[in-house]
Amino acid sequence: MKILAAILTTSISLLAQSPLKWEYDLAAAQKRAKKEGKPLFVDVWAEWCPPCQHLRNVVFPSVEAQQGLAGYIPVSLMTETKDRRVLPDNAKVAQRFKVDGYPTMLILDAQGREVKRQVGAFRTGDDLKNWLKKK
Repeated sequence: MKILAAILTTSISLLAQSPLKWEYDLAAAQKRAKKEGKPLFVDVWAEWCPPCQHLRNVVFPSVEAQQGLAGYIPVSLMTETKDRRVLPDNAKVAQRFKVDGYPTMLILDAQGREVKRQVGAFRTGDDLKNWLKKK
């Protein structure tokens, strides 16, 4: 009975957490970051990229990743579609930050200056959360 109560309490608290509001435009995200006083977490990815899909489907939705990303304005910038069609606006951002591999995750301050970078996917939400904690 105690186990069931613990499971129910955990489930209710997870449901009470509001999901992250992802941005899809860097300029809009920067305005929000300045307003909320938070840094940006920018995921630069391609739709055809299997590690990028792993992040989107497994890592980012995890409880641990959600907890880690709570202190950031998360931004998702897809630069290429499955058929490798380039999305010009997001590709310009990728060029600006010299992205040469997918996925590339950037931590930017509210002014858009790069603070930290990770090229390649994290295996778990916990891995992402731990990376976000490191200065």
